[in-house]
Amino acid sequence: MRSHRSLDHPARNAKGATLRPSTSVAIIGAGPAGLMLGHLLAQAGVPFTILEAQTREHVLGRIRAGVLEQGSVDLLAEHGLDADLRARGLTHRGIHLQFERERHHVDFVDLVGRTVTVYGQQALVAHLLAEHERLGSNVVFEAHDVQPVGVTGSRPTVVFTKDGAPEQLECDFVVGTDGYHGVCRRSIPADGIVGYERAYPFGWLGILADVPPSTDDLVYALHRDGFAMHSMRSPEVSRLYVQVAPGESIDDWSDARIWDALQTRLGVDGWTLEEGRITEKSITPMRSFVVSTMQHGRMFLAGDAGHIVPPTGAKGLNSALADVALLARAILEHRGGDHTGLERYSARALARQWKVQHFSQWMTEMLHVHQEVPDASARAFRYRSQVGQLEYVTGSQAARQSLAEQYAGLPFTP
Repeated sequence: MRSHRSLDHPARNAKGATLRPSTSVAIIGAGPAGLMLGHLLAQAGVPFTILEAQTREHVLGRIRAGVLEQGSVDLLAEHGLDADLRARGLTHRGIHLQFERERHHVDFVDLVGRTVTVYGQQALVAHLLAEHERLGSNVVFEAHDVQPVGVTGSRPTVVFTKDGAPEQLECDFVVGTDGYHGVCRRSIPADGIVGYERAYPFGWLGILADVPPSTDDLVYALHRDGFAMHSMRSPEVSRLYVQVAPGESIDDWSDARIWDALQTRLGVDGWTLEEGRITEKSITPMRSFVVSTMQHGRMFLAGDAGHIVPPTGAKGLNSALADVALLARAILEHRGGDHTGLERYSARALARQWKVQHFSQWMTEMLHVHQEVPDASARAFRYRSQVGQLEYVTGSQAARQSLAEQYAGLPFTP
């Protein structure tokens, strides 16, 4: 990749005066949203620079979930970024909903003519980064103390430190794809943004295991002991989850205890959950978060910088890709003289996001046991009502179609 000093302008002008490095779009964060936005801009000939605080190795090592909606798959294919996806992705017709030891298949293809694809976010990041390296894109790792400055003016600047030296990058727009803990959202004045947040009273203990998946499509199971899920990463590797209390320690869950919980919660007659060596395990708390605006002057937020969803609906990665697809189109229209897309980016992105939040919340509440309810009778009532809800969803053509439409993905752009 080119050095960050090799941007859109030479280091000196014709008279020998030093010029400040500049670009059209400064992207802060080299996760899937930032890397994908870079590719969308590159293919349209728009100069950009990606600044990432972590090392390349750290970025490639971050393990996240990976169920791609049809829209995400189509976006990658449209821009020629699906070679690895086609080679390694696992296409699924739908999901299984399980309760009271019975499993029901919801077939997305029959219901809405769409599929989903299991493809780990880690693999997507590796492929997008490899393509940037092939193109010679401006991607700067270990850019520390990054701070957007002057974003309400006509020419923002991003200041940062690289190899101990202060740097400045002028740009037309700043895009914050730096996640929930990133600097971009936090740099917006408190009176200019509101965060709406909800914490859930449970978490997910997730494992990777060296064992072929025991199911064709993903299994979502409601059990009296708590939620469980069977997913996969490849034909040789399974990804599984069990509901735990958010404050539990992973040290309290031995491999044997994890497999015992999975066997109990996922068990149905005539089916066997195969076990294997657990290679990774962690506990993730569950929460929802949405900002009131995804724009401040010439700075735009995308992905986790602007919203977080519980993982039940498989929407986090897809929401990030939907954001940058919308934003890239708006930037291109702006360069052509139409400013409407940028002016309406936040409203459009949030309109889609709130629908996604509702679906994720609905799936989460329907499938998790609410052990936090202190009264035993109230807990039993809640559980029985969830069983009734699942009986309705699996027994109603209209309800199954609604679930399939939302799980396979709402349109990326209005």
